[in-house]
Amino acid sequence: MNKYILTLLILFISLISFAQTDKEIASSLITKNKIEAHIYFLASDEMRGRETGTNEGKIAAQYLANQLHAYGAKQVPNADGFFQNVPLSKTIAATKRSIHINGEEHAPPAPIEGGNFSYDGAAVYVNYGLEKDYEGQDVKGKLVYVKAGSETIDSAREMFGLIEQKKALAKKHGAVAIVELANINPAIWSFIDHAYSENRIGLVEKDEEKEDFNYFWVLDTNNAIANSIASKSKNFAEITISGIKKEEIISRNVIAMVEGTDPKLKNEYIIYSGHYDHVGIGKPDATGDSIYNGARDNAVGVTTVLSMAENLAKYPTKRSALFILFTGEEKGLLGSKYYVENPLIALNQMVYCFNSDNAGYNDTSIITVVGLGRTTAENDIKVAASAFGLQAKDDPAPEQNLFDRSDNVHFAAKGIPAPTYSLGFTSFSGNVTDHYHQPSDEADSIDFDYLVKFFKAYVLSGRLIGNNPKTPFWVSGDTYEAAGKELYNKK
Repeated sequence: MNKYILTLLILFISLISFAQTDKEIASSLITKNKIEAHIYFLASDEMRGRETGTNEGKIAAQYLANQLHAYGAKQVPNADGFFQNVPLSKTIAATKRSIHINGEEHAPPAPIEGGNFSYDGAAVYVNYGLEKDYEGQDVKGKLVYVKAGSETIDSAREMFGLIEQKKALAKKHGAVAIVELANINPAIWSFIDHAYSENRIGLVEKDEEKEDFNYFWVLDTNNAIANSIASKSKNFAEITISGIKKEEIISRNVIAMVEGTDPKLKNEYIIYSGHYDHVGIGKPDATGDSIYNGARDNAVGVTTVLSMAENLAKYPTKRSALFILFTGEEKGLLGSKYYVENPLIALNQMVYCFNSDNAGYNDTSIITVVGLGRTTAENDIKVAASAFGLQAKDDPAPEQNLFDRSDNVHFAAKGIPAPTYSLGFTSFSGNVTDHYHQPSDEADSIDFDYLVKFFKAYVLSGRLIGNNPKTPFWVSGDTYEAAGKELYNKK
């Protein structure tokens, strides 16, 4: 009996010692001065907001590659050094946008798809522009007016989800363009108009299908335009969009790896990811500052990944690690979308994606992990946070749909468990959004004592997941569980 108790005691002490050692390893390379250096550089005025496609964006990518190289992380097979080149299409905004509906001029349309366009002729109103709405209608060679959404869809996000379907139907019936009349909140309209009426960047299309069809949105408060058009037997349109120019540019995902130590588990990879771009130069704030520095979003997330890379390069886990710092997140999650469609290592070897993205924080006693309860790695993350006096909490603002608004979602859609590790917030408002996409998001306004604990908790989380004998997966019933089973050939 005494021998049994003694054996248990020795085992218990050994486990405590191991846990303390892992905590010490996770802490050993993180210093306040080091993380300040990364964030102050990336979020400096000289980096001019790190907009995708700019020289400053290229400098940021080179800086990150140099850091990964210095740590001793290795190049990924088939990469271009520490880079994955991402071909992008840059659209220079139209210099002229005008629309007359039945002779009456309206606010300029937002060009959702297509290029320069000129039309002066007959137009046909086809209600919502769905299949049944084309019955008995002759739209060949004509422009069509449609109401945005459907009888059951009236939110801007869902309206956008119908665009491809409506475009396909219009083309099928011979229409030359769509003008969609959107009865939406003027504040949301302002965002949409800005997004589609300014210079923009997207992935290079594999074909030019979108180029031969123009799709416009027009603000239609209370359906006033739609009701007027519907009451007439004949309608006309005069539209001019000119000055649009397109060019192809190359941006880069920054990528590196560390091989795991276990002969079997090293074939499984944990992805540590974050985006390094921000929104560049924009509208000046009340102080006249027009540089959107992006310290929280996402120099903090980048530094989280760098901290992990430095640690694993010196102290590898049993599983291998893949570090990816994405371009073009602010332009529509472009770098991550490109990567999952062009992976450098097979996606079915990627067993977890531990993304880090941030807006702000209002509680320095917690970390927020968007999707924390959706994967079986939840306990490892909670244990790691607790080790540094923090509490790991799940997304407190599900109405914001944050899980689907960061790079993690492209990996999740492929079936890879992929939460996002974020600064602590209890609501997506106040101190969180005060700096979000604002010139005030500067390094000087960050609590670096909190960040030290925040980064250490991330590194320990990664170490625990990377060494856990059990491969992480989605919890039963999750939205992406079926995709995960298919990816990993699970029954």
